[in-house]
Amino acid sequence: MTVLSPAVWITGGSLSGKTTRLIELFCEWTPLLGETNQNSEFRTQESATSPSARKKTKGKRRGEVPLSRPLTGTTTLIFAANSDNRMVLAERLTAIPQGQYSFYSTTPLGFFQDEVILFWPLLVETLGLKAQFPLRLRPETEQELALQLWSRDLEIHSLERPGVSINRRVRQILDVLQLAALSGTSIEDIPQILAAGLISVDQSETLDQPIGLWLKQWQNWCLQRGLLTYGIIADLYSQHLLRHPIYQNHLQHRYPVVLADDVDEYPTLARHLFEFFLDQGKMAAFTYNPNGAIRLGLGADPNDLAGLKSRCQVEALNSQAGLGADLAQPILDLVFDSAIAFADALLFSTQIQSIQTVSRADLLRKTAEQIIASVKAGEVQPNEIAVIAPGLDAIARYTLRELLLHAGITVDSMQEQRPLVSSPLVRALLTLMALIYSGNGRLIHRDAIAEMLVTLSPSSTLNGQPSTPMIDPVRAGLLADHCFIPDLEKPRLLPVTAFPRWDRLGHQATTAYEQILHWVDVQQQQYQQRLLTSPVMLLDRGIQQFLMVKSSLRADQLSVLRELMETAMHYWEVQNRLQGQTAISPSEQVGQFIQLLRRGVISANPYPVSSLGIKPGGVTLGTIFQYRASRACHRWHFWLDVGSPLWLSGGASILWGAPLFLTEQQNQPWTVENSMEADRQRLRRIIVDLLSRVSDRLILCHSDLAVNGQEQLGPLYQLSVIRHQ
Repeated sequence: MTVLSPAVWITGGSLSGKTTRLIELFCEWTPLLGETNQNSEFRTQESATSPSARKKTKGKRRGEVPLSRPLTGTTTLIFAANSDNRMVLAERLTAIPQGQYSFYSTTPLGFFQDEVILFWPLLVETLGLKAQFPLRLRPETEQELALQLWSRDLEIHSLERPGVSINRRVRQILDVLQLAALSGTSIEDIPQILAAGLISVDQSETLDQPIGLWLKQWQNWCLQRGLLTYGIIADLYSQHLLRHPIYQNHLQHRYPVVLADDVDEYPTLARHLFEFFLDQGKMAAFTYNPNGAIRLGLGADPNDLAGLKSRCQVEALNSQAGLGADLAQPILDLVFDSAIAFADALLFSTQIQSIQTVSRADLLRKTAEQIIASVKAGEVQPNEIAVIAPGLDAIARYTLRELLLHAGITVDSMQEQRPLVSSPLVRALLTLMALIYSGNGRLIHRDAIAEMLVTLSPSSTLNGQPSTPMIDPVRAGLLADHCFIPDLEKPRLLPVTAFPRWDRLGHQATTAYEQILHWVDVQQQQYQQRLLTSPVMLLDRGIQQFLMVKSSLRADQLSVLRELMETAMHYWEVQNRLQGQTAISPSEQVGQFIQLLRRGVISANPYPVSSLGIKPGGVTLGTIFQYRASRACHRWHFWLDVGSPLWLSGGASILWGAPLFLTEQQNQPWTVENSMEADRQRLRRIIVDLLSRVSDRLILCHSDLAVNGQEQLGPLYQLSVIRHQ
């Protein structure tokens, strides 16, 4: 029998006050926990002794409904769409008086992972698994191991598709497992869904059954070794843990109140969890943005989550924020209905401006120049400006960053993910590893040695400040030519005297080279004597010896080194777990690790500074997806490449096969018409959402030609033309 829950559904657009209302409910409901659980064994000492807990609530609160059953537990469970939003919400909650009450903030995926690990013994018993502590695989390691496991099958079944590599196809198949699990679909049903959904898109697709078998094989292989991925975690939670009566009994006693912000970004599995809480009569509140759905295509199912509305008391926040109040509808009419009579808001508004050039290079330069001029004129501060584009290539990021930095304006580039191997620090350390661990000579070449010498050499000083490296590129090239002996098994560095004219190097370069050579020799000896127990130890020694002594390391360089160490520790933790099952020597493991990084599948993604409570204070630079996911807002927006067709395309924010696992779409073909309509609806949400996040001025930045020289006539092209005229 379904129990009616005291639940509230808060709906509204961007910046309409949904999160603030959620915090208000937290303030109203948490004092009730102390009142209704005075004899509960779950009550914490803090909530029992705090003044707020002893205070009796008087009067009727907005959104208050009678409890259907006594509450148990004192910890409020609070969900946010992603980790950045979770940090911001947690900071806001701890800043209020009611923040003294116990609450647990998390994300849907984070909650599933924590629960699977916490109740791992129960899963071990239920599924008959080997009793070992679970180890979660990072995506790049997951892809590498899956590729090895399926190597024989991949030779039989060709996965070649135009423009898609084997590695990319393996990643797509692994993503299917996560999409299915988040939608509550079992692995056994995946072939049927793929067959029904892909038939009208690709008549030649015949791998539905093999994909299902491969994913089942992959899951069994991982569980036998205690390895977890996000897909396997979600599947275990959906198919086994959430359905287990022992777990359900524990779950219903832990959280009396459940709050979830931006549920339009949550997967169907989260709805199953919320419905369990509602069935138990828990107090709950959900916020929903009809113009959100940012993670639609990455596992979110906003339409399915909207079904919770029927079980809640609805509060609608209809106020429109920013420029969206005046400009959203006229722009939508122009873009989607090809309006003939343009609204005055578009023709005469001083809040919309335009920058138009022929080439994209000129567009980037003019955009930077207008930002610099506006900041110097005092019209706007750097932290009040956002540059947003449907896709930001490395050239655009670099150009804008350098132009603005040269003018003294800092740039906050949102989640700029570059391969670790793009850093010379990382490349130098990898060359060190190949030198010391024998058998990896094929991975070293003359240029890599020269770069390593430049990168690892200490810097000379000028007026007490670090200047140029003691081994400059010219001297490094000479040393690599005359003092490096390539060899497949034992590549080595020779003493500086192997260079006949070593006197030309100078004292500083000679001393620096001898220090590097001595350190390499010592590490090689310790490796041969088995005193170098792990490649991770070698990396740590190299960083401490050559890099941490440099006071000139920037914050982004430190982040890259931290990510490298985390990647290496994870890689060898997995190797240790698999030890005995694969006869791979440490040298072979080092070679595989170097090749893994050189393929560029591992990105440097330092933890966002803003999540640590420090605002960078510069011009924000990001893609549409990154900006919307951050829930940011600014006074000024520069929409870059406004004529690009990418505004209509989901791009990397849509995983292969994602639409097939939406609740409303399962077992139905995904047609070209479906795809076109989904693109139109996404663009509509983007326009409304972004306009709500800019308060003063919108600058449309358009170049007639894209980077590849093609003319740009995307869906927003007409808007940029009108404003230019």
